[in-house]
Amino acid sequence: MMGAALASAILSITPVLAQAPEGMPPKQVGVMEVTTQDVPRIVTLPGRAVAVNETAIRPRVGGLVTEILYQPGTQLEAGAPMFRIEDTTYRANLASAEAQVASARAQVTQAQSAFERTRQLLGSGTTQAQAEEAQATLDQATAALESAEAARTLAQSELDWTLVTSPIAGIASVSAASIGDLVSAGQADAMATVTQLDPIEVDMYEPSSRFLSVLDDINDGRLRLNDELAATLTLENGREYQAVGQLVAPGVTVSTSTGSIDTRFRFDNPDNLLLPGMFLRGQVDLGVTSAILVTQSAAVRDKVGNLSAWVVEDGKVTQRQLTEDGSYRQQWIVTDGLEDGDMLVVDGTAGLAEGMEVVSVPVTVDDTGVVRDAAPAQGDAAPAPGDAAQTDPAEATPAPAEAADAPATDAPADATGTE
Repeated sequence: MMGAALASAILSITPVLAQAPEGMPPKQVGVMEVTTQDVPRIVTLPGRAVAVNETAIRPRVGGLVTEILYQPGTQLEAGAPMFRIEDTTYRANLASAEAQVASARAQVTQAQSAFERTRQLLGSGTTQAQAEEAQATLDQATAALESAEAARTLAQSELDWTLVTSPIAGIASVSAASIGDLVSAGQADAMATVTQLDPIEVDMYEPSSRFLSVLDDINDGRLRLNDELAATLTLENGREYQAVGQLVAPGVTVSTSTGSIDTRFRFDNPDNLLLPGMFLRGQVDLGVTSAILVTQSAAVRDKVGNLSAWVVEDGKVTQRQLTEDGSYRQQWIVTDGLEDGDMLVVDGTAGLAEGMEVVSVPVTVDDTGVVRDAAPAQGDAAPAPGDAAQTDPAEATPAPAEAADAPATDAPADATGTE
């Protein structure tokens, strides 16, 4: 019984609380008329920079390192020399291979002459068997020459490989090998690494749940995709990176550990500001969606995360539940809960109650989210929010002019209450 009586008492005084105190003017609130517009759909994703190319430099032949031919940390061109390996053995191998080629070529010349003589004397001084034997000898000599030439090519390549070069253009690391170190072909340890920094790529990670939400918006017509996806970056210190990245590869798998999809973008990096492994924040412009922008200061969230805002209807405020789809330039992208022409309360929301009478004052919100008076029409002056409620009625009565020819500009400049 006591609980029912308390509830009845609360309900009976609620309409009274919603009204302004007797003798006090209605509360002034700053309002803006909302309209539906095309809003860029930009998603913010965590990302990490990765090198387009990073090569571990390993020797292709064995021997002692005799020279280090580069400066660590400098930009190398493709083919730039980095190390020299002792080449005495490989020069000897090449000379031996060239001698084998010369010997094999002489054998071919001799076999070719014998075959020509046998063919000319066939039927008069030689038999068919002798001609076939001469042909086989020539073929063997030709094969031996080709084998010798292949061995010479390998010997020449091994000699060339004693000069270790960079296969790509990039920044060279500190050498892991020293002069006098013995290296071997195919060793596991790299002598150095070369990393290409311009351009550079960034992997961005999107939760699979958001990916599905984007697909639903596309299928329902709420989102119109751009012809090409582009991305911008924010560095770890909050600085905006100037270059715009282009999509390289969309994600096709979902990580079993993070539940996210990895999408890669490529950025120009002429100043080497982005380094592999650097954590970044990416903004991807997906397309445009039709929505109403609501400044974030005009909306609040309750304990369960529901977004709401105040709207003026017939001189009274009412609270609307909003459905948002992210944010854009310090404004919520509202897709449901507001309609074109609604007068949204953006200033003076403190102390409002459902059904409270208010006086609407047109205002605007600048790019930084600061509420300002709307520009009055020519010859009119709009009071700033809250000024009319504090004006003394006696001050509102115009004082008699002191002289008939007194200029109008003698009136105080702040009589209108505008800034």
